[in-house]
Amino acid sequence: MPPLFKDMLSLLFAEYGVHVHFYDPSESSVKRLLKNSENAELNGKLTQHDNYESLAKALGSPKTFMLSTPHGTVADKTIQGLRPFLAKGDILIDAANENWVETERRQRELEPLGIHYIGMGVSGGYQSARAGPSMCPGGNDEALDLIMPFLQKIAAKDKNGRPCVAKIGPGSSGHYVKMVHNGIEQGMMSALCEAWAVMNQGLSMTYEEIADVFDRWNREDGRLQDNFLIAIGSRICRTRDPSSGEYVLATVRDKVVQDADDSEGTGIWSCEEATRLHVPIPTIASAHLFRIASADAAKREAARRSFKSQPKPGKIDADKNEFLGALYTSLYLAFLSCFVQGFHILAKTNDENRWGLNFRAILQVWRSGCIIRSNAIVDMLDEVFQSENLDANNLLSHPKIGVEMTAAFPALKKVVLRSVEADLNVPSLSATLEYYKYSGCTDLPTSFQEAELDYFGEHMFDLKTEEPGKPVTGSHHFEWQPARGILQDG
Repeated sequence: MPPLFKDMLSLLFAEYGVHVHFYDPSESSVKRLLKNSENAELNGKLTQHDNYESLAKALGSPKTFMLSTPHGTVADKTIQGLRPFLAKGDILIDAANENWVETERRQRELEPLGIHYIGMGVSGGYQSARAGPSMCPGGNDEALDLIMPFLQKIAAKDKNGRPCVAKIGPGSSGHYVKMVHNGIEQGMMSALCEAWAVMNQGLSMTYEEIADVFDRWNREDGRLQDNFLIAIGSRICRTRDPSSGEYVLATVRDKVVQDADDSEGTGIWSCEEATRLHVPIPTIASAHLFRIASADAAKREAARRSFKSQPKPGKIDADKNEFLGALYTSLYLAFLSCFVQGFHILAKTNDENRWGLNFRAILQVWRSGCIIRSNAIVDMLDEVFQSENLDANNLLSHPKIGVEMTAAFPALKKVVLRSVEADLNVPSLSATLEYYKYSGCTDLPTSFQEAELDYFGEHMFDLKTEEPGKPVTGSHHFEWQPARGILQDG
């Protein structure tokens, strides 16, 4: 977790009357936290400790610890340091973006000792950590019952005052749901930055004009209403450096490095899980690959020199207001696709692990305090998840989602076509277009691929005259060409 996240969460606890005892081996981190607590006039509610023993002895019983460490070995070292001072009934809450596999391993190691390890995804960044984050804890049900009153108190609240936290389920379900949240987040952020570039480069709109559009999209009644990423996008477009007067956005290099430097793993894990579970997530996966490609600017510069005639973004020849309407609809379809793809991952792993996930409770967690807050979309999905005979593994088959996507398709097709003609970068928007096209198509060119697989590998196939059936190996093989030895003629 970023350093400021830990500070802001500690200050939030203190503001709610919780005396925070903390241990951090980093001297600079300790100084920063104490300085922040002093600035917030909360320094009397935080106590620093120099070792794990001192920290543990300062707490009552059962003890509750909250970890905020980078994913990987740091958490294991922290747990190892605490182990001598832990007793049956104590609770460890891992509030980091940890790999769900590691969460389950630690639960298997600690639960037999009566020590509860809760994997809790926390969303919203350091600003929500200060005001109230979105949280999704998962683990031992008894331990969850103990900590839920506290989490409900500090959690973000939706417009009706309901806390954006829920008991997600057993095992690593909390960290898993947060992983999928971050996958959805990457897809949405990519689609939004592509839309921003369409306006800025393709339509020659200024930052202030784009900010006005974002404000309107976020404020007016519609499918993009109350969207966090669009809201902060407006502020980013308007922000100037006080010292130079220059727009800060104009100085930011096009590098997203969190995946490439391994400081953030959730996007990678989301794509890995989708592949493992055989769930198509093209909007999310394209966004992830786009981020990875952006990370190494030096490689891109070398490739540009090699390409010689690398195309530059051009202008879109269209009525601006009409095209902005199509762009709005396209962005909505991309955002909705991200949610659908994310829930398909959750539905498949829920079946596999028998977690008993409540998808409406997860939607509630995402109503405020989190990065993917998009309440108009969440309202619509909440209606979908209340439907009878819902197939959570195929939300595209739901009439409400089908109608929404069908209505948005022409606009997305127009935006992608014009953007490609202008050499603009629209990987996630174009992936969403293809997702819609092939998800409902019943005559894909993969029939040719299936034939080639059968030709060289006897992979078998189904016949068009048969029922579609399940995704299992077909029962037919055709001897396209007999296999022959090197001494045989012909």
